[in-house]
Amino acid sequence: MVKAIERSIEALKNRNSTLAHQIIADDAQINKQRFSIEEKCIGLIATQQPVTSDLRIIVAVLNILTELERIGDYAEGIAKIVIMIGDEAPLKPLIDIPRMGEITLDMINKSLQSFVSRDVGLAMRVVSLDSVVDTLYDQVFRSSSRS
Repeated sequence: MVKAIERSIEALKNRNSTLAHQIIADDAQINKQRFSIEEKCIGLIATQQPVTSDLRIIVAVLNILTELERIGDYAEGIAKIVIMIGDEAPLKPLIDIPRMGEITLDMINKSLQSFVSRDVGLAMRVVSLDSVVDTLYDQVFRSSSRS
């Protein structure tokens, strides 16, 4: 999924429709992995009767899984936009979108790391990056509505 976001931004920057088609095809594998892990989590709940703390972790994994799969869907959406715009040159250089992607990927990696290590401080640093991404999004939206 992280790789899908990296590749979708690369495809957008380079107007690479071949890569975009590959990202779309690969989304099926992301979905398949999600459902496989989800099935294992449900199996654990059904067969192992986990204690409260373990159950919380399993439920958290299920929620994280859903969000990661959704991020893969966003990568697929970017790839579809790449195909739609084809070789059309950008109206202005793509600066904010790749920067948004870099920060977002960092947030994903740090979020997962904070979950695994149970590092609350790291999780709080991730939360603080959200406003940076929101600001970049607003800039992209404002500049595209002026074009």
